[in-house]
Amino acid sequence: MTYTHLTTNELTIIAHSFVQKLKAYRVAQMINRCAETVYRVYRYLETGASIADYQDHYMRNKQRCGRKRTQLSLAELTYINDKIAQGWTPDTIIGRAERPISCNRRTLYRMFERGQFGFDVRSFDNGKEFAGWREIANQFDLHTYFAEVGAPNQRGLNENNNGLLRRDGLTKQLDFRNLPDELVTQLMSKRNNLPRKSLGYRTPYEVFMSYVTDEQLFSF
Repeated sequence: MTYTHLTTNELTIIAHSFVQKLKAYRVAQMINRCAETVYRVYRYLETGASIADYQDHYMRNKQRCGRKRTQLSLAELTYINDKIAQGWTPDTIIGRAERPISCNRRTLYRMFERGQFGFDVRSFDNGKEFAGWREIANQFDLHTYFAEVGAPNQRGLNENNNGLLRRDGLTKQLDFRNLPDELVTQLMSKRNNLPRKSLGYRTPYEVFMSYVTDEQLFSF
């Protein structure tokens, strides 16, 4: 969603409300703005500056804002396309850092979503608990997917599975560090043997085993 800059009228209302000591979140509701937008102005005014000072500062920043389209070099495009052909994802390309790429992971995902590399992106979660995703992905050669900020609709399957686990007894208040192995194994077996519409009403276990060869089974 494109950000709409504060108007002079809105800044005037915020400045007047600050003098009247109105709560910032109330002012935000009044002008139909995010509370953090009003808090930002309040914090500036609390330094002793005037609303005119803030407006000058705001307009200078406004002139510099705006997203510039990322342009990858021909060498970068060639490298990325080669890695895609090998089955790499944006997480793997950025995470392994075999060579520098002039954009971050999120920008690379946006390029994939626009079809610039012909890769289908399916996103899961985006919480702070995944701060160490890069180390885990590199260690176990995993593909890690993230949802866009403010887009929970991209995590429908993830949220549905979370709800099922909650109903199985894994409440949010439960300390996962002390879970017995037997319980984890039991829940894992239950989830893997649950038929899913997305799999043609087959279970995840059935689908997985359909891709396992006899040679792979004998190797264990």
